[in-house]
Amino acid sequence: MLSDEGSRETGAPPTTPLPFPDRPVLFFGGKGGVGKTTMAAVAALDMAARGHRTLLVSTDPAHSTGDVLQAELGHRPRRVAEGCWAMEVDPEREADRYIEAVKSRVESAAPPRLLGEVYRQIDIARVSPGAVESALFDRFTRILEEEGEDYDRIVFDTAPTGQTLRLLSLPELMTTWIGGLIKRRKKVGALSQMWKNVAGSEAADLTDDPLLQALEDRRDRFQEARRVLTDSRRTAFVFVLIPERLPIWETEKAVAALSKHGVPVGAIVVNLVLPERGGGAGEDPLFAARRERQAAYLARISQSLGDWPVLRVDLQDADPVGVDALRRVPVIDTAEEVVR
Repeated sequence: MLSDEGSRETGAPPTTPLPFPDRPVLFFGGKGGVGKTTMAAVAALDMAARGHRTLLVSTDPAHSTGDVLQAELGHRPRRVAEGCWAMEVDPEREADRYIEAVKSRVESAAPPRLLGEVYRQIDIARVSPGAVESALFDRFTRILEEEGEDYDRIVFDTAPTGQTLRLLSLPELMTTWIGGLIKRRKKVGALSQMWKNVAGSEAADLTDDPLLQALEDRRDRFQEARRVLTDSRRTAFVFVLIPERLPIWETEKAVAALSKHGVPVGAIVVNLVLPERGGGAGEDPLFAARRERQAAYLARISQSLGDWPVLRVDLQDADPVGVDALRRVPVIDTAEEVVR
């Protein structure tokens, strides 16, 4: 698993690192359209430039990461810059793969006469609420396991806030649910052994039960994922928003929800802020009014979300697309007003 100590050198670090939280695992989230994919890419490239082998993972169904980096991405890591790799996880594809894996396990454990009905129930579960999030979280835990040994830092570009909150609440819900399934499976296995003993047949070994092994394996992975998510030394969640009413309101609610689940918040990034230059008698009235409204929203962000580092990114004169442009994005720590 990723460690927060040390890194492998992959290139000369920048003179001044950007003020993102320095953790082995970073999540970037926020309302759709606020620039979280861009900020996640900026952070990943910055970490790579500082000598950390970094993996950027998109779990957003919109798959904008490849567009921002100007790279063709798939479900396996691809190198996009010195020390930086990226991949896009397709939630629907993961759900389909997960369902097929469940069917494969059931096939080896269920009586043939029941397989048709069992498969039908599994297919129904595939389109039920929460199925995609469950499969996506299963993929997330595997990324932490399989890729954590190869990378110093993993940056997740997540789906819009609502889906992300459902995803991050799964460890608590699923661990309890899987625990109940394990108990029932063991009870069924014990009863089966008892009847075989009465009938004089050889008792089955519960350690060879494929369903029980699969449930216990998933429980262990979910428990480890929860330990990672709630460890402030290893993980931080970065919220990206713009100085407008709805994104601020949604972020305030999301921060409270993450605190409830023990997921540490590392920073608030306010994107698309109008620069303070300009003004005067010749300034467009609409532009001046918008800057004034943003100032009020920035004050609200400072008041309601100021318990965490607030970073600011001014509106640029062009979209930051491609590795070179992303590396030039200035991120300001409003507490120090230091720009790289």
